[in-house]
Amino acid sequence: MQQQSEALTGVGRLLAEEAEVRRRANLWRDAFYRLVRNRLAVVGMVMVAILVFLAIFGPSLAPKGRDTIYYGHQQEPPSREFWLGTDFESRDMLSRLIYGTRVALVVGLATQAIILTIGVTVGAVAGYLGGRVDNLLMRLVDIWYAVPTLLFAILLMIMLGRGLWQLFLAIGLIQWVTLARLVRGQFLSLREKEFVKAARVAGTSGVGIVLRHLLPNALTPIIVAVTFGIPQAIFTEAFLSFFGVGINPPTPSWGQMVGQYAPYLRAAPHMAVFPAICIAITMLAFTFFGDGLRDALDPKMNR
Repeated sequence: MQQQSEALTGVGRLLAEEAEVRRRANLWRDAFYRLVRNRLAVVGMVMVAILVFLAIFGPSLAPKGRDTIYYGHQQEPPSREFWLGTDFESRDMLSRLIYGTRVALVVGLATQAIILTIGVTVGAVAGYLGGRVDNLLMRLVDIWYAVPTLLFAILLMIMLGRGLWQLFLAIGLIQWVTLARLVRGQFLSLREKEFVKAARVAGTSGVGIVLRHLLPNALTPIIVAVTFGIPQAIFTEAFLSFFGVGINPPTPSWGQMVGQYAPYLRAAPHMAVFPAICIAITMLAFTFFGDGLRDALDPKMNR
């Protein structure tokens, strides 16, 4: 009799998990259809795809060398030979901007990996365990929120030195707290749901509940947060490079280019304007895509 009861419990658990998998699959499919019907989101996706294409195939697409000096063409405005002009060192602006796309996207994606690792871990532990652990971790998050983020990033870059890995670490350490709070709030609401209580009764471990039940159901706001976090990281990199504590030259960075060329704004405005436009377009592309993704993944849109 006991064996039959355990068998029925196991079958019921399998059926419940199968139904949950089908429900998630339908949710993602419906979200994709809503996303492609959003014109601004599609525009954002196309712009992001173009940026990714430029980042991957930049060396092949750049018309000239990244650091090649063309003597006698200093600070030239856009022309047939140099479509976006040259800088004060007689280098092709278009080629440097294309190479800068790779730096921008690498910074945006790599920093999100660090932010996800720290933010999801802290938020998941605080939200699932609750009690004193939650209180302790959230007080640490509050203290971190009180730190002036950009000033801390500048000091960290000065201490660690300029470079890509130092930049990843600096941006990741100042931007994880928002995601941690988001994940913690999601876990606090989800851990009282019936399917989580059923998993506990069935003997599922805490790690199993987090990985198989809580985290998959909290993916929607996490994905949206990452989408908005990428342009924020790109802008932070541009800010740090503008003040000379970001990417090491001669590696081209849009923020670094704006900072270097700003003194020449009146004599040769194209040098600072074009990288600033690249930053603006990238921010706009991810904002359009993030807004569309948030609307598509919102469960209220199903009603």
